[in-house]
Amino acid sequence: MEAAGVPSRGRSEPLILEPIPAETVNRMLNMYTDMLVIRRFEERCNALFLQGKIPSTLHLYIGQEAVAVGVCAALRPDDYVLGTHRPHGHALAKGVTPRAIMAELFAKSTGCCKAKGGSMHIGGMEVGMFPAIAIVGANAPIAAGAALSAKMRGSGQVVACFFGEGGANEGAVHEAMNMAAIWRLPVLFVCENNLYGASTPVTQIVAVENIADRASAYGMPGVIVDGNDVLAVERVTARAVERARRGEGPTLIECKTYRLCGHSRSDACGYRTREEEAEWRAKDPLLRLANYLTLETSTVPMETLEQIENDVTAYIEDAVAFAEESPSPAPEDALLHVFWEGE
Repeated sequence: MEAAGVPSRGRSEPLILEPIPAETVNRMLNMYTDMLVIRRFEERCNALFLQGKIPSTLHLYIGQEAVAVGVCAALRPDDYVLGTHRPHGHALAKGVTPRAIMAELFAKSTGCCKAKGGSMHIGGMEVGMFPAIAIVGANAPIAAGAALSAKMRGSGQVVACFFGEGGANEGAVHEAMNMAAIWRLPVLFVCENNLYGASTPVTQIVAVENIADRASAYGMPGVIVDGNDVLAVERVTARAVERARRGEGPTLIECKTYRLCGHSRSDACGYRTREEEAEWRAKDPLLRLANYLTLETSTVPMETLEQIENDVTAYIEDAVAFAEESPSPAPEDALLHVFWEGE
């Protein structure tokens, strides 16, 4: 990562960095903390699944934390987010608590969807996170609809819709992007290109070099960003958000990233080489931001990150304890929340 506004210099000339404002440092530490919460949450979920405590399969977000955190860091609390079948990171970054998600994974009545959703359908409308949709690409039309609602209400809200490079080939995604461009809807289409749709390489399903290259066909900007650099993701998203709030329409943001785990718990990743995995582990988004803060800029002492680690670990263990101690739903609860009873 490079400090903004610092010119490159020759090897013989020392690099002198201007002090980073305290507000900026705090913002970066908050993003680091949010990414670490996602990483430790997912690692704990993996262990709990292997112990038989989580009754459904998991699609873990390990390795892609910078995308969710970078995008959500540029949003307002009242903005909306729509996730995918791999939604834990999106939900945590938007503000759904580890307690609420962990209880949902344990199928407890205190879960964010009252044990009716499970891993692939978590959400929390109180923080702007639509319950996730497991059908690939099916969230895009709903994102366009939410953006249309925001535009008609004049609320100034923006919608962020996440999908993968595989989802980018779904008809629903194309239709939603076309509609959003025609009506200049305030929606960000965020493609998390992690190179594989399950086990299929992106090069086998897409003829263009970049998913973002398709944006011009819809009449919207297409932006490519290093999806493992949370600061870069936030900057790109912030510009797209400002554009959307000005009424100038949607943006397609392609985040180049990599999942450091299998597609799901049943995936042994036999289709990837160990060399490729090692290359991407060196680009770990948490490691990159930690090195930037402690080594490259000497802005934050290592002890600060160690304290964050301890706090996050306790935070996740609290969520596990809450889930384990929460009651299971009663049979009659199956009849609740089936129909909307509002006015």
